Amino acid sequence: MSKHVVVALGPVDAGTVGPVLGERVTFVTDPTPEDLAVAEGAIVRADRRVDEDFLDRTPRLRVIARTGVGVDLVDVTAASARGIPVVITPDSGSRAVAEGVFAMTLHLTKRLKPLTELVRDGRWAERNAVPVGDLDGATLGIIGYGRIGRRVGELAAAFGMSTLAYDPFSPPPSQFACSDLGELAESSDVLTLHAPLTDGTRHLVNEELLARVKPGTILINCGRGGLLDPDATLAALESGRLAGVGLDVFDPEPALYHPLFDHPDVVLTPHLMGMTRRAMTLTFVDAARGVADVLAGRPPAAVANPDWNQRKATA
Repeated sequence: MSKHVVVALGPVDAGTVGPVLGERVTFVTDPTPEDLAVAEGAIVRADRRVDEDFLDRTPRLRVIARTGVGVDLVDVTAASARGIPVVITPDSGSRAVAEGVFAMTLHLTKRLKPLTELVRDGRWAERNAVPVGDLDGATLGIIGYGRIGRRVGELAAAFGMSTLAYDPFSPPPSQFACSDLGELAESSDVLTLHAPLTDGTRHLVNEELLARVKPGTILINCGRGGLLDPDATLAALESGRLAGVGLDVFDPEPALYHPLFDHPDVVLTPHLMGMTRRAMTLTFVDAARGVADVLAGRPPAAVANPDWNQRKATA
C-alpha cells in the first residue's frame, strides 16, 4: 500500500510529528518540487505563505495544518474552494501566551529593568526613587475573551486582581463583561490585547482610546501587532498616560524599527511567547493529529474554515 506524503513548510520536528502521523505517512521536512507535487498534507509554520501559487504546485493536497491559530498568510478562501480544511491548533499555546502576558506585566510593574541597572551600577541609595507597583488589588482589562483571554483572567485571579473583559465579537460572561471599550480603558490598571486582527479591530488601541486610560496603565500586546497604533502608543508613554508597554507581536513581522522600541519602559519579544518548548511540542502534535484525521477520513478537531467541502477533500 502506497504511503501518504506530508510536507513541512518551515521547521517542524519530525521526531514529534512522525509517531502521530503513523507508519503510512512519509514526512518530508525539506520538500522538493517533486515532493510538493504528490503531497497530500502540509504542516505549516506561522511565517510561511500558502497562496494560490502554492496550491497550484500541490494538486493532491487534502489538508493544511497551521501551527497556531493565525491564518494571515494562508489563503483560506482558496483552500476552501478546493475542499481543503485548514487545521489550526488553538489549545496548544494558550497557556504559554498567558504566562507571557504576566511575564511582561510583572517585568514592567515591578520595574525589573531600572532596578537591575541600579544594583549593577552601585546606586543602591537611589532605590527609593524607583516606584514599584502591585498586581494585588489592581484591575486587569482583557480585550478579546477567547481561549487566551480566559486563561489570562484565570491567572489574574491568582494574583488577586479584578478582571474586566471586552470582546468585539462575543460578549464575555456577565461577571466580567464591559460593554464599552472606553469604559474598560478607564477602569483598568493593566490592558492586555487578545482580539483577532480584522478591518474592524486594526488600531483598536489608538489615540482616542489611549486618552481614556488612567495615568500609569500598563499595556501588553501578545495578540496581533496591528491591534495598536505604535505612534499613539509612544505618545501615551511619553506623556505618562502609559507607564509601560510589552510587545510580543508586530505589524509587520519581522518587526521594522519604530522609535517606540527605544523607550526605557518598553519590553520586546520576537513573537515567541506562545512558542515555549512545551507549547511547540503540543502544537506539532495537534497539527499532525489534524493531518492524520483528514487522511483517515475523520473530521479534524479545529479548522479555520468550517465551511470546507469535505466531499472534495476526501474524494
